[in-house]
Amino acid sequence: MFNSLRLKIARERRGLTKKTLAERTGITTRTLSTYENKGLLDAADSNLVIRIAEVLNYPIEFFYSDNPEQIVKEGVSFRAMTKLSASKRDAALSAGTLAVEFNQWLESRFNLRQHDILDCSNESFAEPESAAQMLREHWNLGELSISNMIHIMESKGVRVFSLTENCIEVDAFSFWLDEKPFIFLNTMKTPERSRFDAAHELGHLVLHKHASNNGRQAEEQADKFASAFLMPKGSILATVPSYPSLNQLLELKKHWKVSLAALIRRTFDLGLSSEWHYRQLNIELSSHYGRKSEPEGLKNRETSLIFQKIFSKIRASSTSRLEILNQLKLPRDELSSLTFNNPFFMLQSITSGKKHKENTFVNSPKAPQLKAVN
Repeated sequence: MFNSLRLKIARERRGLTKKTLAERTGITTRTLSTYENKGLLDAADSNLVIRIAEVLNYPIEFFYSDNPEQIVKEGVSFRAMTKLSASKRDAALSAGTLAVEFNQWLESRFNLRQHDILDCSNESFAEPESAAQMLREHWNLGELSISNMIHIMESKGVRVFSLTENCIEVDAFSFWLDEKPFIFLNTMKTPERSRFDAAHELGHLVLHKHASNNGRQAEEQADKFASAFLMPKGSILATVPSYPSLNQLLELKKHWKVSLAALIRRTFDLGLSSEWHYRQLNIELSSHYGRKSEPEGLKNRETSLIFQKIFSKIRASSTSRLEILNQLKLPRDELSSLTFNNPFFMLQSITSGKKHKENTFVNSPKAPQLKAVN
């Protein structure tokens, strides 16, 4: 039975309007709208479905699968909502829907950790600064610098996925679903910005699980949480001098792996810089380095450790990528983009000297059940 919800998801993921997809498949916009809005269709033109699948570069089997668990926009925290167009928002939400389905497949084969995140949404005393301190204490981090945000979140049960190029307007977003925390990070940002985005979304998960996670106030709270979590108060006060120079901060920022702008702001919030000194530091920063590049930035971008372990085990089990794609009924590029371009989905599949068309799905034996402890 043809699933029109999946047609909508695939179209949004490819960033196409109904009119554009209709033109490329040789049908009217009205006909496409009927396919997309009528739910499950008992009768669908198989030739048309083939054309739609080819245009969208999705496997045909994807359109005949059951309804996925959709992500509702009201429950999602977007990092920069005011800059986000409706089409990019919908593409990001559809990416979230695919990631949830992928996560269900992973959980059926691997032992993934349950979350260990504090819920401060109902605690009136849990301001962003104190909530960040509470979580650090809960995770036994003390005043240490966070060496890798993605690794530590994954170790605490957060499902972390990456965002694709057609979601470049989306900095990051997060949500809770069935008591599982999800975070999506844009890999097109600087490594320092991605770390801050990760901490920002972690803040939403901690502060807004049962509260509004949208709006200016929620964003400001998540920013303050991220700043306090990455640059703990005690560590900053013990290390950064009063009225620091830009050069001093340029050297010190390497310890916490944050942007120079973020550290400048943190010194102001903690009273190490007056408002005038804070403004002068930002003027100097803009004059010397601009606002888009990061001076003496991190060389390596953080990526998922969980996916590295999982796909290493899959390779060791002699399970082919084609078998995995057959089970998931998803195109290779979508899985690559969700998994920080993991090499398992990046390398071209070659068998007996011939390339496989991996989006053409055939029946294949079920892959062995694999278990991994992270």
